[in-house]
Amino acid sequence: MAELIIISTLNGVLFGLLLFLMASGLTLIFSMMGVLNFAHASFYMMGAFIGFQIAKWAGFWPALILAPLVVGLAGAAVERFGLRTVHAHGHVAELLFTFGLAFVIEEVIQIIWGKSPVDFRVPRALDFPAFTIFSTNYPAYKLFMLAVSISIFVALFWLLKRTRVGMIVQASLTHPKMVAHLGHNVPLVFMSVFGVGSALAGIAGVIAGPALVTQASMAALLGPILFVVVVVGGLGSLQGALIASLLIGLLQTFAVSVNLSLADIFAGSGFTPAPKTILEDLWRVTIAQVAPILPYLLLMIILIFKPTGLFGTRES
Repeated sequence: MAELIIISTLNGVLFGLLLFLMASGLTLIFSMMGVLNFAHASFYMMGAFIGFQIAKWAGFWPALILAPLVVGLAGAAVERFGLRTVHAHGHVAELLFTFGLAFVIEEVIQIIWGKSPVDFRVPRALDFPAFTIFSTNYPAYKLFMLAVSISIFVALFWLLKRTRVGMIVQASLTHPKMVAHLGHNVPLVFMSVFGVGSALAGIAGVIAGPALVTQASMAALLGPILFVVVVVGGLGSLQGALIASLLIGLLQTFAVSVNLSLADIFAGSGFTPAPKTILEDLWRVTIAQVAPILPYLLLMIILIFKPTGLFGTRES
């Protein structure tokens, strides 16, 4: 039992911080610009594939620097030549634009790299067990992922709350005309924010690529849960995104490791549902089998009882 709790906690925290690494850019874009970017997971996938290609040519460490820059520039270009025009037509137009962009990015990636997974490997410098718990080796690369995620949270929080740049960026959302009158280029601020948010997704892609499967469907697999993180934490709240990421990571990890059903829990009650009925199916389904839907159940509960999310001020 102790081994299960410790290993599941470590894996849950790691998965949660990986979710935060992906959701941080989405939170940044929404909190600063009010844009809920449906293509954010596609920028994450773009970062993984571009990182794979650069790592193939020059190694992992150059890829970790260059791939997010490429993705960030691509995001800035999307804002400058697409979203800036679409923004005038309201949030529905923005959602439809980013929704279509996600499909375009996926198709382009399939054309270049194909539909099969690519061989994106952990760098040799981090390909060793960092420590051993209960005869289970814990990879050093996972600790690297954890350290990067925490560092990005600290850096973003400091940038937004403690620097002049953060003040200008936040003021540009609520009082753009006043910021413009003070001599700041508000469109450039918005373009930069969207580019930085996209670059954060690119960093997540490069880091997660070797640990997870780098394939053309990776955005579709992780994209929906990013919105669960952002909504549960509170739209626009960086600390909320962190708490929600850890909560969902631990929830899913522990649920997957628990192979119990109602039949097991109430085995001594003597109750047996009628055979070949829905009740019998529900009676025998395990917690591990319903683990994938638990974050979405949490999302529904949050929206019912606290629509602004755990730490948010905007309505979800």
